[in-house]
Amino acid sequence: MTWKRIILWVLLALPAAGMLSGIFTGDATPHDLYHPSGEMSIRLMILALLPGPLADFFGPNRFFRGWISIRRNLGVAAFAYGMLHLVFYVMDMGTIAAMLDELSLPAIWTAWLALLGMAIPAAISFDRAMQRLKRRWKQYQMLVYPAFLLALAHWGLLDREWGPAMVHAAPVLLAWTLRLLASRGINVRKAAA
Repeated sequence: MTWKRIILWVLLALPAAGMLSGIFTGDATPHDLYHPSGEMSIRLMILALLPGPLADFFGPNRFFRGWISIRRNLGVAAFAYGMLHLVFYVMDMGTIAAMLDELSLPAIWTAWLALLGMAIPAAISFDRAMQRLKRRWKQYQMLVYPAFLLALAHWGLLDREWGPAMVHAAPVLLAWTLRLLASRGINVRKAAA
């Protein structure tokens, strides 16, 4: 691991350190940290999902190549914050019985499915897995797309307020639209000509 990657992971871990510090000092309860941990997970998913479509539309350059080079790290960090979100949920609920009672609620099972959808790509986000799985690796990585949509559904259903979830969906929807345009031969270079 290079020093740049170490700095990246330190930066990615800082919000988690603050959340855990709040738990240990008693300044925050697990319930208080539902939103920060869940939102951090979704925001990191967004950062992992954006560079590919944007590079397709705007063309590859040094900025997008650098962003794409850390995309797997961002995705794994998104999963880690999803797991932290789960830890806070388990701490808040207290018992497995209480968690099972909620499992039939759409706002809850969408979260479990989103976490499962993130787990598989996160578990194989290293070079050796990519080499062994070859084309299937990319197929497994595509699970992040339904996981992202399920995470947004979890957020909207839980809060009964879709505005914040839709604001977070907007950059990804825009990037997917640009990718669709690029696949049809429309990109920034042609638009500028």
